[in-house]
Formats: sequence, C-alpha cells, structure tokens
Amino acid sequence: MILSYIKTFGQYCRFISTVFRQPEKWKVFFKQLVFEINKLGVDSIPLVIIISIFIGAVICIQMTINIVSPMIPSYSTGLATREILLLEFSCTMMSLILAGKVGSNIASEIGTMRVTEQIDAMDIMGLNSANYIVLPKIIGFVLFVPVLCVLSMFMGLLGGALVAQFTDMISMENYEFGIQSFFNEWYVWYAIIKTIVFAYIITSVAAFYGYYVKGGSLEVGQASTKAVVSSSILILLADVILTKLLLQ
Repeated sequence: MILSYIKTFGQYCRFISTVFRQPEKWKVFFKQLVFEINKLGVDSIPLVIIISIFIGAVICIQMTINIVSPMIPSYSTGLATREILLLEFSCTMMSLILAGKVGSNIASEIGTMRVTEQIDAMDIMGLNSANYIVLPKIIGFVLFVPVLCVLSMFMGLLGGALVAQFTDMISMENYEFGIQSFFNEWYVWYAIIKTIVFAYIITSVAAFYGYYVKGGSLEVGQASTKAVVSSSILILLADVILTKLLLQ
C-alpha cells in the first residue's frame, strides 16, 4: 500500500515536471488560457453566488439562535458570521465544492482525450501534450480563484444581511456593526493564499488522474471519482498545514 502511494507520488512529480515547461507557442497558450479561465472560473460564478448567499444566511440564523447569553453583545452575530466566512467557508469549504465541479470536469475531459487517443496523436506529432493541455488549466484557475474567494465572502455577508433585513432575528444596525468590528485585513489575504494553493491541488490532481487513464469510458468515470476524493483529502491536509503556518 505504502509503495503504491510512493509510486503514484513519483509519477505525479514526473507529470508536473513535464507540465511546467515553457510553451512552444505563446500565442496558442494565451488563447487556451483565456478559454480555461472562462470555462473553469467564470462558469463557476453562479454556483459560488448561490451557495455563498444561502450559507451566509444559515450561519447568521444559527449564530442568532445560539448566542442567547446576555453577557454576549448583540453584534456578535455579524462578527461570527464574518469570521466563519473569511477563515473557513470562502476558502476551504468553497474549494471542496469546486473540487467536485472543476476537478471532475478536468479529469473527465482529459481522460476522454486519452481513451480516444487524442493525447497519443499529440505525442506522435512531437507536442508536449501535458504542457499543452494541462498548463493553461492550472494557471487559468489559479489566477481566477481569488476572484471566486472574494466573491464568496461578499455574497455570504450579503446572505446574512438579507436575514437581518427581512427577519426580526437581528437588526441591520447590529449586523453591520458586527461585520465591521475588530476586522483583521490579514484574514482576507489568508483566505486568498489558501484558495490559490487549493486551486493548484484541484487542477493538478484532476489532470494527473485524467492524463493516465487506461481503458474506456468506465475508467474515465473512475478517474473522475479518484480525482475528487484525492483532491478533497489533500485540500483538508493542506488546510491544517496552512492554518498552522499562516495564523500562528
């Protein structure tokens, strides 16, 4: 079992060393980069908006219900909602959700190219297929994912504001005061840094499993599943390590 993991890790390192090479044609690379940013990043915006609004609203409701002590100030609901969104949800939880959408998309796309022998055709023509196919995906998603992270923060706070506006659970004044109180700018950068690392994990791991698919359509589906599971585990592991390094 351990030897199998070591072999897979070594194969992954060789794969990444092949991916991160200078593109043969920069014009083609930038064209692919824009395409991947639109497909992997821009197309994820509706999902991020919907989930963040509802999660922000749920967090606000739960904080209001559970913070009942008279010793705790009323603005604590807004403060807790902000901290939860900034520190964990908009970076870690959102990345886990995107691992399912983006990771499975990448693994299935590249896996389909492998089983239909499109990648073999590129190799025969002398192209660096890993660099041509994978590098724009990794760079494109890593460049755009901070936008998704900040958007998730904003929409999550908006979801909490909707609860304050349309219910009597908390006043809008207390909610606004809470999300402004004791604000630490580093938490925003902390979330962005983590999201960038997670974006690299999602794209590189998914591309790795898709690139080395053997078989047919059944194996492509299995590769997509392995990509999502593996990237999710690595995201949680990286979350622990980055939290220790960045918040100590």
